[in-house]
Amino acid sequence: MVATLHPGDYYVAATGELIGTILGSCVSACIRDSRLRIGGMNHFMLPVDHSDGSGAWGSTASAATRFGNVAMERLINEILKLGGRRADLEVKLVGGGKVLDSLSDVGARNIRFVKEYVQAEGFTVVGEDLGDLYPRKVLYDPASGSAQVKRLARSDGRVVADETRYKRAIDSTPVGGDIELF
Repeated sequence: MVATLHPGDYYVAATGELIGTILGSCVSACIRDSRLRIGGMNHFMLPVDHSDGSGAWGSTASAATRFGNVAMERLINEILKLGGRRADLEVKLVGGGKVLDSLSDVGARNIRFVKEYVQAEGFTVVGEDLGDLYPRKVLYDPASGSAQVKRLARSDGRVVADETRYKRAIDSTPVGGDIELF
């Protein structure tokens, strides 16, 4: 079985599932407890939730997993709930391509955020495929830690259409709900 992620999703596999997604300027962190061989992946669109309305793509006052800071915390906390230990977590980072010339380089901001985050948290990054101009298709197996990344053609109309649609969704659809970060 393959759990397919869309922007704002995360998934933790404890029973051998694979996790897949397609990334443009978004970033995914593939995180696993190497001792227990469980882990998951997130797919975030923007680096940080700016609830004060200062976000780069409009005013969306929400704490949602489409923001890197929330997506990282939720994914890590779910792995820890299943018995994972912070000291055993390993991280692979993928995405952040500049696939749309008409937008600011949100991919570069996502990359900067996720690198600063994992460094500040003291996590071990065991692999990465970040930046450049390409969208990517990712298939992650948390049990083995294998992440297969295929770079897609920059002219892939599906990725460009998805990126444009996601931008509109961010601008017009705040996501409600409370979150507790600790």
